[in-house]
Amino acid sequence: MNIINARLRHAQGLHTVECLDGRIARVTPQADLLGLQPGSLDAQGLLLIPPLVEPHIHLDAVHTAGQPRWNLSGTLFEGIECWSERKATITHEDTKARAHKAIRLLAEHGIQHVRTHVDVTDPTLAALGALLEVREEARHLVDLQIVAFPQEGIDSFANGRALMERAIDMGADVVGGIPHFEHTREQGVSSLRFLMDLAERRGCLVDVHCDETDDPHSRFLEVLAEETRTRGMGSRVTASHTTAMGSYDNAYCSKLFRLLRLAGLSFISCPTESIHLQGRFDTFPKRRGITRIAELDRAGLNVCLGQDSIQDPWYPLGNGNILRVLDAGLHIGHMMGFEDLQRCLDLVTDNSARALALGDRYGIQAGRPANLVLLDAENDYEAVRRQVKPRWSIRNGTLLMKREPERVELLV
Repeated sequence: MNIINARLRHAQGLHTVECLDGRIARVTPQADLLGLQPGSLDAQGLLLIPPLVEPHIHLDAVHTAGQPRWNLSGTLFEGIECWSERKATITHEDTKARAHKAIRLLAEHGIQHVRTHVDVTDPTLAALGALLEVREEARHLVDLQIVAFPQEGIDSFANGRALMERAIDMGADVVGGIPHFEHTREQGVSSLRFLMDLAERRGCLVDVHCDETDDPHSRFLEVLAEETRTRGMGSRVTASHTTAMGSYDNAYCSKLFRLLRLAGLSFISCPTESIHLQGRFDTFPKRRGITRIAELDRAGLNVCLGQDSIQDPWYPLGNGNILRVLDAGLHIGHMMGFEDLQRCLDLVTDNSARALALGDRYGIQAGRPANLVLLDAENDYEAVRRQVKPRWSIRNGTLLMKREPERVELLV
């Protein structure tokens, strides 16, 4: 399939993208609008981008909000309690059915690369087994990275270290952690060193739920960053959430940012979920409950946005649309300046691809997979301002999804 009359990000004029055997063969500028040619897709001057990326979601928990009870306090910790109760009732087929339902939602919104965290604080590792099957069964829709995520801790959960090892043996791609949920600071630090050892030994990526709290004394990010720096693993390590950074004072952050730049790790913020869960212990003034997105970005660090949840004990909403999350993140993170809006899709495309270490498996360049999405807009600004939806999604050179434009007629 060839695509004509496509508009590319940060490029002048229209382009033709030629695809052959599931890969991009050539990308060439067009002098004028071309007529539709046999076997071609006419982009009609719309924005052609590589697929949107979901860098942080929990597919094992999707569509469980209110089961067995609702999170009435709206806190992270009650959400964990609710999930612990629901987790005791999951079955193999239940987990797979809910995950497949969510993946189809993601695919409908132009997402083709997904990193999911899967709870491995379960002696049976049932959810992981189910998601490993889903990874293969949904390969025609998305590339799925699986994080071995110790929801209830590594050192504070019985046999937590052994479960992490087993999860990697079974086929998890990424080593996770949650140091701020361990019983003590000492356990949090030891869990980080264990998971970094495990990832280094097994050649895995790392993605840690780090300091997902309003507590300004929760400072495991500095430990993760120093472990990353000394091991030279920056391109393989991601810190997710880091919401405590929103409560750190500027003097400490000045020192911390120096270390973060030296370490070179990536950051994922989940703004819609964080603005809901955090600040729950405040009266007024209430904290915003997210990490310093703009400051990290301006420091040259790799920052991306994720959805985190679709209707689970932590977040009762969600529909798979990551542009909705981008819109919220720009507002909450004070990233509404002209330059921010001109490149805002970076936060849900290229930056996320970098965090997932997709390398030459991503992007609109000759030789790369012909995975492409056409947005119903001409640029980043219009895409987020109008909250557009993908018109076409192409995977391995074949049309995966098409959407008819909404038609509205005023009658008076």
